Amino acid sequence: MTVKNERFDTILLKEISNILQFELKNPKLGFVTVTDVQCTRDLSLAKVYVSFLGKQERNDAGLKVLNQSKGFIRSTLAKRIKKRKTPDLVFIQDTSLAQGNRIENIIRNLDKVDQD
Repeated sequence: MTVKNERFDTILLKEISNILQFELKNPKLGFVTVTDVQCTRDLSLAKVYVSFLGKQERNDAGLKVLNQSKGFIRSTLAKRIKKRKTPDLVFIQDTSLAQGNRIENIIRNLDKVDQD
């Protein structure tokens, strides 16, 4: 990945986070964090990885709200970035935090078993 693409990914991450925090007014969304953005080489598609705070049902509802609001988010993003074409957005639930917590719990349990 080139430096230009990495910089654009960072700009998208910042702008999408701001849009979700300050402009998207939907109570069903809950607390959402944009963890990563990865664009294709031609900048036509952006995979937006999001993480939610709460149970899985709330996560699914939040992801549904994001997919329904995709047009608003993309049009607002187009006004903020100065590119000829704004990439299509694909929202993906980031489960790396939950996996990290699960691995950490396994390691803690192994330490407790070794101490006993």
